[in-house]
Amino acid sequence: MKNEPFVIERTYNAPVEKVWRAITDRDQMALWYFQLKEFKPEVGFVFEFEGGPPEKTYLHRCEITEVIPNKKLTHSWAYVGYAGRSFVSWELFDEGGKTRVKLTHTGLETFPADNADFARKNFEMGWTEITGKMLKEFVEKA
Repeated sequence: MKNEPFVIERTYNAPVEKVWRAITDRDQMALWYFQLKEFKPEVGFVFEFEGGPPEKTYLHRCEITEVIPNKKLTHSWAYVGYAGRSFVSWELFDEGGKTRVKLTHTGLETFPADNADFARKNFEMGWTEITGKMLKEFVEKA
């Protein structure tokens, strides 16, 4: 289990194109996800954002590694100044007007085990909130 990727799937009452825009358009991402200075769904594009618990935030540095429009977006996920590099994949599946999203986060075990902020349970809670509430509410609103 320790080296297993974290995988979560959710189905939204929204078309694939709408979900794709929500996860790849910087202005839309700002409304439900992270505030990014810049974002382009292009392989090699590097983006950064601040995040973490209220008492300590971390600078995240990510690089887009795979883009298949309306189907898959993969990027690295690392913390500036800390060991470890992981990867997040968003896969979208058209379910007849609805969209099934499969989010996979691999490499969590590469982060420092002695830092409780990098514990697997925090990623599980975060991605559950992000996919189960934040993204769902954003793409399903009229």
